[in-house]
Amino acid sequence: MTFSGFVTFLLIGALAGWLSGLLTKGRGFGLAGNIIVGIIGAFLGGFGFGLLGISAHGFVGQLIFAVLGALLFTWLLGFIKR
Repeated sequence: MTFSGFVTFLLIGALAGWLSGLLTKGRGFGLAGNIIVGIIGAFLGGFGFGLLGISAHGFVGQLIFAVLGALLFTWLLGFIKR
């Protein structure tokens, strides 16, 4: 992975974390926590959809996968936290 690819991955993850924090309404982890959740979610979303043979094309596709991964990761954290 190139440096610019890595920076893009981090930016998409941060945006996905912010969006997932807005979508969960009150289940967020603060700005910094949401960004970290988004970055982990971007990794999980890309990995999970890759296992299913589904690939993202372009920024919007990668962002959708990252948001879905961040929402899944937020749900898992909430499940473990209970």
